[in-house]
Amino acid sequence: MRRHPQIPGRMVSGLLALLLASAVALLAPAQPAAAHGTLAESTPAGGATVREPVTAVRLFFTEKAAANAYFTITAPGGTRVDNGWSYGEPKPLAKPVREYFLVNGQFEPREYMTGFPAVVAVAHLPAKGQYSVSYLSMASDGDAVRGTMTFRYNGPVTAAPQGWTPPSTQPDPALLAATEQHQTSAQGSAVPTTPADPSTPTAAAAPPAESTGESGPGARAWTGWAVAIVVAVGLAGFVGWRRRPARTGKPTGRGRTSHATPARRGAGPRSTNKTVGARTGGGVGAPAAGGKQRPRTVASARTVATTDGASTDALDSEPRPDVDAAAGTPGSRLSNAHLTLFVGGLVVALLSGFGLARIATADESPATGDARPSAGGPPASGQVGSAIDGHQHPAGTGPHTHPGDGGTGQALATGTTVSAGGYALQPLERSQSPGVRADYRFRIVGTDRQAATRFAVVHDKPLHMIVVGRDLSGYQHLHPTMAPDGTWSVPLTLARPGGYRVYADFSVTTADGKQQPLVLGVDHTVPGAHSPTALPPAQAQATAGPYAVSMTGTPTVGVTAPMHFQVSADPTRPAQLEPYLGAYGHLVVVREGDLGYVHVHPEPELVDGTVKFWLTAPSSGRYRAFFDFQVAGKVHTGEFTINIS
Repeated sequence: MRRHPQIPGRMVSGLLALLLASAVALLAPAQPAAAHGTLAESTPAGGATVREPVTAVRLFFTEKAAANAYFTITAPGGTRVDNGWSYGEPKPLAKPVREYFLVNGQFEPREYMTGFPAVVAVAHLPAKGQYSVSYLSMASDGDAVRGTMTFRYNGPVTAAPQGWTPPSTQPDPALLAATEQHQTSAQGSAVPTTPADPSTPTAAAAPPAESTGESGPGARAWTGWAVAIVVAVGLAGFVGWRRRPARTGKPTGRGRTSHATPARRGAGPRSTNKTVGARTGGGVGAPAAGGKQRPRTVASARTVATTDGASTDALDSEPRPDVDAAAGTPGSRLSNAHLTLFVGGLVVALLSGFGLARIATADESPATGDARPSAGGPPASGQVGSAIDGHQHPAGTGPHTHPGDGGTGQALATGTTVSAGGYALQPLERSQSPGVRADYRFRIVGTDRQAATRFAVVHDKPLHMIVVGRDLSGYQHLHPTMAPDGTWSVPLTLARPGGYRVYADFSVTTADGKQQPLVLGVDHTVPGAHSPTALPPAQAQATAGPYAVSMTGTPTVGVTAPMHFQVSADPTRPAQLEPYLGAYGHLVVVREGDLGYVHVHPEPELVDGTVKFWLTAPSSGRYRAFFDFQVAGKVHTGEFTINIS
């Protein structure tokens, strides 16, 4: 039976080089985000459960908070209970923090061993449940420092001081202006470490490997990478040993003899063995002079470096009998079986090492601080996620997350433009008659002028369409369907004449397979006499069908603040909320004037019986908030006016 041809050693070498290069690219750490003044630890710790009354929350940063830093503490009912803040005495950190600084185009690590506390006074503890602590400050290098941590209180309720009222202050305008100017999120590259000698300056360290921008490679990470490299090198050495021909002239097995051919100076390879039928077209065992058959010769070229620096092309020639060498016989060629085992082992080694490294870096994330979780991962204990591109999420919630706070009101509120990120919203209809049901059609067009057709499913739908009047009335949350040519359509009825804004909220899948979240907006007109509806006054209660909806919380410009929504069937009985589009509620906030749009996603589970959102208000002004929820299979919307001064 004819055997498969053997794989040349040169091909093995090339394959090995390719695999090693891939390993380097795979295991190479990502560049960290340079951020300073990050939160290192807190008392109580983020995510901790406290059973005794606390009078203050201590936040330990890697440098002193700015004099005009802003702090809030929010009780489970959404009421603020902070009562001012002050500096505390520095103390050694339980775990040193590593921050990265961009110096001459390279990230250099710096270890911080001391925490500088900001002591936020707690006026009282009005209820058991989850308390939220938010902060906004400015680091010495101009980076913004913002974030939120939570802890749960299960101790006795304490009374408020006599004459005390909950604060409603907003951050210092100078602080907000500075954060907007630098447009940074302060989601830090803080890495707790345990150096052997804290007094010794840290040598250049590899940046964090996780997409969170939080974890640096620890001992187990380096161990995983080392395992992959050592095993790969070992396999490479084994292959090299198996390929090394014997030079003793003794039989190497099964009638096969290896000969060493002396090197020759010259321009090209030349064999000293005249029987080269296998290379010149002669068959196996082709007759030589005298009618006798000679063994077939297999030649392989190599370059030999001489002592005078010149290179000599040599041709190793070894006769091989007609009998095909069995797999595993040492020689100039590697068998298919060995190649398969080698490649499989190398891949397993690399993947194992990479897996160990990923596990290690994930385990070594800081317990508190400015968290930026990877997409789809669970939220870090006691921390919240990010806000940008008109979307705001708790950490790791849903099928996608976004990279840090935008730092500006415009970045946090989108939908004011018809195009962004290389895509444009192209409506096929720009007006319709009042009270008439008509199909609204549009396309999402890329820079190639072709309609996009690849969209990621986010919260159970590939695209969410929000319609609201320019006077912030007539809210609708719709879900169009897409035709094969990329045309979206949905039945739309607009009862009143006037101007409307149509938002397309989606994540398009780009050519390289990445998801790009976008919110695009376009105007739509209903002809006729229009009388704008006055915006209702701000209040904490709303009615949605048969349900009463209450909103608690203090929206804050530039600061991530908790907002709670509670739905009641009657004054004594909460409604049984059902998941709607993958969550217990959705919050759309639209700014009066430019109709800036923010879509906020809640915590994955109810918090103390409420739907909890983390809202970062883009700017001062008036807003209309639309809270969608589902009970008994039907969707309802509670509408609220929010004034932010």
